[in-house]
Amino acid sequence: MEREAELAIVRRAYAKQILAEARVQDPRIRAAFAHVPREDFLGPGPWQIMRAPGVYTPTPEADPVYVYTNQLVGILPDRAINNGQPSLHAMLLAAVGISEGEHVVHVGSGTGYYTAIMSDLAGSKGRVTAIECDPELALRARQNLSTFRNVRVIHGNGAAGSFDAADVIYVNAGVTHPAEAWLDGLTDGGRLLLPLTTDENIPSMKRIASAPAMAMRTGAYFRIRRRGTTFEARWLLPVALIPAEGVRQKRAEAALAAAFAVEGGQSVTRLVRGETVPQEKCWLRGEGWSLVGD
Repeated sequence: MEREAELAIVRRAYAKQILAEARVQDPRIRAAFAHVPREDFLGPGPWQIMRAPGVYTPTPEADPVYVYTNQLVGILPDRAINNGQPSLHAMLLAAVGISEGEHVVHVGSGTGYYTAIMSDLAGSKGRVTAIECDPELALRARQNLSTFRNVRVIHGNGAAGSFDAADVIYVNAGVTHPAEAWLDGLTDGGRLLLPLTTDENIPSMKRIASAPAMAMRTGAYFRIRRRGTTFEARWLLPVALIPAEGVRQKRAEAALAAAFAVEGGQSVTRLVRGETVPQEKCWLRGEGWSLVGD
């Protein structure tokens, strides 16, 4: 059997296993995971597999079969920057539901692996704008995605730059608040994937073996869906992510930490902008916005 045919079989098995782990039943997402070669976005092998927070072991050799597992792979392991866990992204992709023809903005695209999967889901009539603030990662993403005709890579701050109205904004680094550009930039019906994390988010994951309950109360993904001038909100799952540059504020982080301390995030139903909401309905109050439950 030729090597590429063998790897195609490995990718199909990997895609099935990832979606089973994520409890996602979506043939389009499965096909995208089976289609995009993960090794093309990791740099030359052998590759660094993360076994525990901050602990990496190299693959035995530069054989791509080793990266088709549900594990994080270091892309800049000395800085603890990884190609994220596939099952997590399968869950998140299912939650935002990228349709063919849609415009997706990927904030924090890294070297572009999940951007490529989004490109597959958006199809030839859709497009993906990938934004990465790290110059080295942005350069690698631009090189890795050069053959993807529906992808544009931008080096810059994903919260400050301008982009065309988006059907999906997929944020891949921990923030303390939603950027105005994200809320303003959503189309009617558009979905924002918002990871809210405290300053203890990453440190707490290093203590997860001894204090798992505490570790899971420092970060969570929310899905925000725009409906005209209103924004539906839904808690998705707990998460640990590297912090985003330029989308973290001390005051907002303090309010977020206090909200996680009392829990209640799973009861959130709306993100409210520019109006005062009674404190008893707020899970989290920011400057000009609140996450509330009805």
